[in-house]
Amino acid sequence: MRTLALDIGNTAVKYGCFEGNDLVETASGQTREQVVAAVQRWRPRHAVLASVAAPTATWAAMLRQEVNGTVLEFQPAATPLPISTTYATPHTLGADRLAAAVGAAWLRPGHDTLIVDAGTAIKCDLVEGGHTFRGGSIAPGLAMRFRALHTFTGRLPLVEMPEEVAAPLPLTGDDTVSSIRSGVLNGAAAEVNGFITSYREQYPGLAVVLAGGDAAFFQPRLKGLIFGIPELVLIGLHRILAYNVKL
Repeated sequence: MRTLALDIGNTAVKYGCFEGNDLVETASGQTREQVVAAVQRWRPRHAVLASVAAPTATWAAMLRQEVNGTVLEFQPAATPLPISTTYATPHTLGADRLAAAVGAAWLRPGHDTLIVDAGTAIKCDLVEGGHTFRGGSIAPGLAMRFRALHTFTGRLPLVEMPEEVAAPLPLTGDDTVSSIRSGVLNGAAAEVNGFITSYREQYPGLAVVLAGGDAAFFQPRLKGLIFGIPELVLIGLHRILAYNVKL
């Protein structure tokens, strides 16, 4: 059965087309017109969508014009889930964080898993025992850190990511641009590695799953075995749809 998952993020809109449990097509940075074209071409039986940027009603109305079956608007505080959560304020919980947790629980059943989702924000979230979302941490993402240094100072330039994101970075910058890159990029990598080390002290068998738009930067810089799953949120949305529609 064909289904579609739509992830409306702070920076980009991403969709995933599923055939059964297999993700067969995905695209990011999509406009509403491009999403409609993909839906008309894919012809999904059911669809699920989630947003951290804006209400889903307009997007859901668009999908309902094209999809004959269920169009599920994922709401963390209201939608039934295949995992449990101990988060104290589910009404404030980002849909992307919880969808990623569902995806990780499905891909790593029975395992303590730390999700590192490196996008607009860097989120480190714990799924305990493969079935319980505990919460985690939220910190500024790489682009946000670069912009903050430029915005809140008088003379520091706006620096961008290097073209080769996986290339080694000097620890000691020898000009302003390289110094900012060292502080932002080496600092962010050290920060995430610190979280991983702390969690592994509590959960010795911890698996680490890496997702998000800046995953390619973090992949070679994180310690230990890291499972890179860029489409983790889409996979989690699909599992939430499957749980609610009984695919």
